[in-house]
Amino acid sequence: MDLYEAGNQRKQLAHFATLCSLAAVDGEINPEEKAILDKFAFRLNITDDEYKEIMKKENKYPIETPHSADKRLKRLYDFFQIVFSDDEISDAEKRMVNKYAVGLGFHVSKTDEMIEKSIKIFTGKIAFEDYQYLMEK
Repeated sequence: MDLYEAGNQRKQLAHFATLCSLAAVDGEINPEEKAILDKFAFRLNITDDEYKEIMKKENKYPIETPHSADKRLKRLYDFFQIVFSDDEISDAEKRMVNKYAVGLGFHVSKTDEMIEKSIKIFTGKIAFEDYQYLMEK
């Protein structure tokens, strides 16, 4: 049981570290992005010490690819929550989301289309279930 919990916490930590990297891709983390990161830290059981360690620029965590398509889509949704915390998406954020989508296992030829759909969807700030439904259609 301890091994499972340790492995699960490592995955949560890696996911959170990737979200932090996305938030900082434009140079700094703004207050809206920080508020969302704080929410994710709580939801993912990230300790204060882990949070501080992740926020150091020299840390590099690998992308953990979930086996489930729903979990991969949920991770992409989480990314878009960070991106749209300031109601816009920069070119740097767009490139990072694209790389992350490929890292999650989405096919390279589909990522641009998925990102464009997501941008259109996220300008309306919809719930995950609606996002998932629209992405699958």
